[in-house]
Amino acid sequence: MGHTSLEKIIALQRNPANIRNLCILAHVDHGDQEYLLNLIDSPGHVDFSSEVSTAVRLCDGAIVVVDAVEGVCPQTQVVLRQAWLENIRPVLVINKIDRLIMELKFTPQEAYTHLQKILEQVNAVTGTLFTSKVLEERAEKEKEEEKASETLSGDQVYDWSAGLEEVDDSHLYFSPDQGNVVFASAIDGWGFSIQQFAHIYSQRMGIKASVLLKTLWGDFYLNAKAKKIMKGAQAKGKKPLFVQFVLDNIWSLYNAVVTSRDKEKVEKVVASLGVKVMARDLRHSDPKVLLSAICSQWLPVSQAVLSMVCEKLPSPLDMASERVEKLMSVGARRFDSLPEQTQKLKTAFLQCSSDENAPVIVFVSKMFAVDTKALPQYKQRPLTQEEIAQRRELARQRHADRMAADQTAAETKMESLTLKDSKPEEEAELKETFIAFARIYSGVVKKGQRVFVLGPKYDPAQGLSMVNPQLSGCSASDCVSDVPHLSCCSMESLYLLMGRELEELEEVPAGNVLGIRGLEECVLKSATLSTAPACPPFTPLNFEATPIVRVAIEPKHPSEMPKLVRGMRLLNQADPCAEVLIQETGEHVLVTAGEVHLQRCLDDLRDRFAKIEISASKPIIPFRETVVRPPKVDMVNEDLGKQQKVAIIHQVKESSQGRSSDTLHVDPSGLVTLTTPNRLATVCVRAIPLPQEVTRLLESNSEVIRTLEQINMSLREGKSLDISPRTLEAIAGLKDQLDNLLQGRKWRNAVEHIWAFGPRRCGPNILLNSVESYQRLSVWQCLGRGDKTGETGAQAAVLRDFDNSIISGFQLATLSGPMCEEPLMGVCFCVERWDIQSSAPAQHQDSFEEDSISHKAFADSKVEGSSETSAQVEGMAAGRRPEPASSDCYGPVSGQLIAAMKEACRHAFQAQPQRLMAAMYTCEIMATAEVLGRVYGVLGKREGRVLHEEMKEGTDMFIIKAILPVAESFGFADEIRKRTSGLASPQLVFSHWEVISSDPYWVPTTEEEYLHFGEKADSANQALKYMNAVRRRKGLYVEEKIVEHAEKQRTLSKNK
Repeated sequence: MGHTSLEKIIALQRNPANIRNLCILAHVDHGDQEYLLNLIDSPGHVDFSSEVSTAVRLCDGAIVVVDAVEGVCPQTQVVLRQAWLENIRPVLVINKIDRLIMELKFTPQEAYTHLQKILEQVNAVTGTLFTSKVLEERAEKEKEEEKASETLSGDQVYDWSAGLEEVDDSHLYFSPDQGNVVFASAIDGWGFSIQQFAHIYSQRMGIKASVLLKTLWGDFYLNAKAKKIMKGAQAKGKKPLFVQFVLDNIWSLYNAVVTSRDKEKVEKVVASLGVKVMARDLRHSDPKVLLSAICSQWLPVSQAVLSMVCEKLPSPLDMASERVEKLMSVGARRFDSLPEQTQKLKTAFLQCSSDENAPVIVFVSKMFAVDTKALPQYKQRPLTQEEIAQRRELARQRHADRMAADQTAAETKMESLTLKDSKPEEEAELKETFIAFARIYSGVVKKGQRVFVLGPKYDPAQGLSMVNPQLSGCSASDCVSDVPHLSCCSMESLYLLMGRELEELEEVPAGNVLGIRGLEECVLKSATLSTAPACPPFTPLNFEATPIVRVAIEPKHPSEMPKLVRGMRLLNQADPCAEVLIQETGEHVLVTAGEVHLQRCLDDLRDRFAKIEISASKPIIPFRETVVRPPKVDMVNEDLGKQQKVAIIHQVKESSQGRSSDTLHVDPSGLVTLTTPNRLATVCVRAIPLPQEVTRLLESNSEVIRTLEQINMSLREGKSLDISPRTLEAIAGLKDQLDNLLQGRKWRNAVEHIWAFGPRRCGPNILLNSVESYQRLSVWQCLGRGDKTGETGAQAAVLRDFDNSIISGFQLATLSGPMCEEPLMGVCFCVERWDIQSSAPAQHQDSFEEDSISHKAFADSKVEGSSETSAQVEGMAAGRRPEPASSDCYGPVSGQLIAAMKEACRHAFQAQPQRLMAAMYTCEIMATAEVLGRVYGVLGKREGRVLHEEMKEGTDMFIIKAILPVAESFGFADEIRKRTSGLASPQLVFSHWEVISSDPYWVPTTEEEYLHFGEKADSANQALKYMNAVRRRKGLYVEEKIVEHAEKQRTLSKNK
């Protein structure tokens, strides 16, 4: 494949029907047509699956590569799922087939059976994704029908398989006879599809190519006597056509060239195939050189793969309408609920038009940094003959001047040297330039064109009402500042991405992938650009890897802190998955997806973005704090008596009362009663562990809860809201699920009495209102808004004074727990009493009423957003005059109530059995049988737990699925590889949070525990180790003995 000229590529860009966006630029001759392929490569490691997501969004198709020996790996499933979620069509390449011949020593028949199993595994993944989609659509349709029909029959039997039988899914699967599978050995340079062999044998045998295409793969054999292709090869013990016509030939070639190295046989093969082999390849000592020379002419892998790509993958003109709707439907909004002008843009997507009038729609999937010197305008270009002659003349002139004058020339020389020396300094100041990696879906993008940048929260309905839709992006920049989440920017330069090279373009038509310069000030990681304000922002990218590994970073020389800050800002923009934040302690923290990703980010920061020496802390491991039900057995599995449980709670109570017995009381049942220092308010709080299913539900629905909170805040402020039906469905669905999961006597009507979620108002903890005299507004008020529109004003008045103070105290308590100041998870705080005294001290002259109606019901909601920390609230209180507390929600009483609520929650938490929760990785390891024991040894040492293991059919490989704490994962991959001599490698993906069963505060109390663990409980308490490590890192008090048993030192002289 020769070098393609830029002019030819620009010409090909104008024909979207012959563009294939999948992965390195190539120009392919395919029959009488020329195709333009945009090949985007992506890394295979699970830590970099975010890079796969950014590539997949810009493509219409994908090549999925599977190892012929290992088959479907965990990462293969991830890649197929990402392709499915983005509605792009994949094709399959089964690579490394040479390993079946040379390593596993399979016969052609065994290899055929093995390849069949691999195809079944890949298709099983696709089938699972398809089935779940059909069932979801079926369930939605059924739900709509139920709503539409007023009278429903009492008993209905639902048949889940009904939808599956109706939908045709044959085109989704990989099958060689469909032409979407290539068998290859990239290292030996060969690859083929069934079509190639069907064409060869149709000419030789006189059988129609269409017949061979259907029968070359499958249970068919050739009846030599009848000269017919028959079915039932396996039942009759015959060779399938694929083995006889395809694999036997490849196996005999390997046997002649590599195994037996038979020269005569090789010459016959070369002659029969009609290929030309150079004499030096025939004489070469390495047989693989000769093999590659023959195969690259007989079955070139490039031709097989690129032909499949051109024939089977869609062009930008073939984009599915379903994919367009999915891209345009942000969050919980349905495509039907978008404004009419926005819905009309769907036709622009489908037409992929490059007309002057077509709206420009561009999606930027990532920003990548390039050295400014690598940009085309800074590159050295070859000089023309005229320029060379001019420079030669200038050099002669300078030489003559230098010879003529002495002192003057020396000064001139010094000045020129000074000027020359200053240039590198100027160049050193040139920073790295960010190029946006983007795809044009509609319109023609021109150099210098101004477009709208649509933020992820931009609402096209709001934008259309504030911006004149007739205005284009270049003339609308003046009115953009008023529209939320909408900005305007200019595309300074457009580039064609040629691997590492960049070629500057004046304009790029629809359907192409390009690089855009000049967006670094407007785009952080990804964005939607358009000239039409009606265009919605695209749905966010689906990232498989969750950023979980944190490190604190500082420069080795404190004076270089500004360079570090700038470098971290650049890294945050360049990496789609990395997050950069500054903690309350002032630490600069980098959050990454895993150990390999962390190392890559640190290297980039050190060598490219900050260009300074940096120090990184040990990874900051995240934990969560929770409470559990009182255990029924002790540490040696003996039944715990009731007496001992009570004793433990009494112990907590006594220690608590010892600190502040005048204002705090802890009941034996765990109920905490706390009074504010001014004796005006009292709260009673109890902590209850939430069921695990509820915790998981709240964690997975954090976005829905955040939306619910925003709606409630707007309603309290009296704003009118247009809530989409899909959002209301999502909220109603969450409420129904909570109702189903919170069953039993103690959870009766709990969902209706939810006061707030926390921390940050959307976390997996619940504040419950069990105050009998206080019937406050429900958090689910938006669901009943349609029926009770008139009652909204009356309901709003039910909010009691300082309602927000209780919520703020709860938010603070759940944000940092008492064990090691980590967020809480899975805890329900039940407020059982909340009294505000009716009489106050004389100096204040305040009048409190228990059920007083706030005159600032709407103003309360302003406190909700601003009172995130008690320090802020108290600071506000300090700046105001004492006023009657019933109307002053910013006064000292508010601050004291926040602090009291926070302390009450902490004491209620401590009155229950406390536990730490650790972040867990799912770990998938492929290993051979001989190293299995070593893998288990490493997992056991690091607190891992094996879930299951299974042997891959046809291989000696085992797949082990385990879970491993994130805290124990650092160096795990290296240790596995060292212990197994590289025969096993793990893939780690963040999975869930898990309660650590051991009590960090446990001490032996019973006789059996003393006998088993000893007086000092010498065996390591894993939870205590983690807790103390976090407390030590945060500078909190750690209760530990410095000297355990001090003895007089014995000197060496006395030992003689």
